[in-house]
Amino acid sequence: MRDNPPTSVPATTCKSTHHITAMDSVKDAVGMGDNGPKTQATRAEMSAAKLPLAYRDQCAHLLIPLNKCRYDNYYLPWRCSDERHGYEKCQYEEFKQRVKKMDEIRAEKEGARSN
Repeated sequence: MRDNPPTSVPATTCKSTHHITAMDSVKDAVGMGDNGPKTQATRAEMSAAKLPLAYRDQCAHLLIPLNKCRYDNYYLPWRCSDERHGYEKCQYEEFKQRVKKMDEIRAEKEGARSN
């Protein structure tokens, strides 16, 4: 038997330190975290990240860290899954908002299509 057992840090002290994980940053970005939703990346951030103009939308603030993660991990498909999921969820939510807005416009025109 050992005379001196190894000491360990109690679990309660580990929880009191605030370490931001990838999951926490994704939750914050999509509005499920404690800090509320981050609405948009600034033009300077998008320009510095060299985002193509087609991708500079409401979800650019999630695409920037996703692209950085992809670059850092040599675009391995099994890496950066949390970041990718957050970005794809944001894209889907934005799509649903566009569809809802279009349905409202059609309802105002009594179903008449614009084309």
